[in-house]
Amino acid sequence: QLQASGGGSVQAGASLRLSCAASGSTGAMAWFRQTPGKERKFVASFRWSGGNRWHADFVKGRFTISGDNAKNTVFLQMTSLKPEDTALYFCAGAIRRPILSALGDERTYSYWGQGTLVTVSS
Repeated sequence: QLQASGGGSVQAGASLRLSCAASGSTGAMAWFRQTPGKERKFVASFRWSGGNRWHADFVKGRFTISGDNAKNTVFLQMTSLKPEDTALYFCAGAIRRPILSALGDERTYSYWGQGTLVTVSS
């Protein structure tokens, strides 16, 4: 089970930190986001073994994913937020350690959190 938190409403340029706590161990965890009428889109992932991180191009330099192994929790630090970052953010967990090339693939993840809403106004 995954529990996401940290969403909210902010002005453009502000920062937010999302958290996602897993009730058990996972091979990797990730963040995806979705806006109404659109498909869910990969944002960032974190593989516990090796601490590998992968960020989508549209958030590189602004968002950073990190993990606390002891707490089975990943964080998404979001800075310089833009109105186009407005979305429902979902965290996801993989049962097993995925290969690096699969980190951005939604099919890699079997566990999904309930989503936390991020709204960025201009």
